[in-house]
Amino acid sequence: MADKAKDAIALLKADHRAVEDLFDEFDATSSKAKQKSLATRICTELIVHTMIEEEIFYPAIKGKIEEDLLDESYVEHDGAKLLISQIMAGEPGEDFFEAKVTVLSEAIEHHVHEEEMPKEGMFAQARASDVDLVALGETMAARKAELMAQFEAKGLPTPTARTLKPVEIELGEPVA
Repeated sequence: MADKAKDAIALLKADHRAVEDLFDEFDATSSKAKQKSLATRICTELIVHTMIEEEIFYPAIKGKIEEDLLDESYVEHDGAKLLISQIMAGEPGEDFFEAKVTVLSEAIEHHVHEEEMPKEGMFAQARASDVDLVALGETMAARKAELMAQFEAKGLPTPTARTLKPVEIELGEPVA
């Protein structure tokens, strides 16, 4: 069995706990400066986390877990990316700023629950597969360090959605 302290799933779970703590700190403060700082940290952590999942973890487990779980994860990431972009462009005290952080927290809580469910969750299915989670974790940790260094030096790219794109629809006749 893989060394859980160093494998990909342990790395992702550690990220989950860190972001949960940041959301708790955000909820506990009324200082606008601290809210801005925490929101930036939350968004940065989530951008890096989604990047390592989408670039490395998800491709490695594709075909080894339920396809629906993977598809839903990409869509959940895209919803989070939209909120992250809005939060990063906003300021505490602006309309809906705190609501956006709250909704992001709730969306992440749901996403984490689906990944971490003991039997049917993504992580349980990945652990039951033949994926080398230790090697994968090492690759992910290196990429995470690279992205955090990039953030410190020049910032991260704006997150882009892969599944949620703006569409124009034409609604039918009004219902009387």
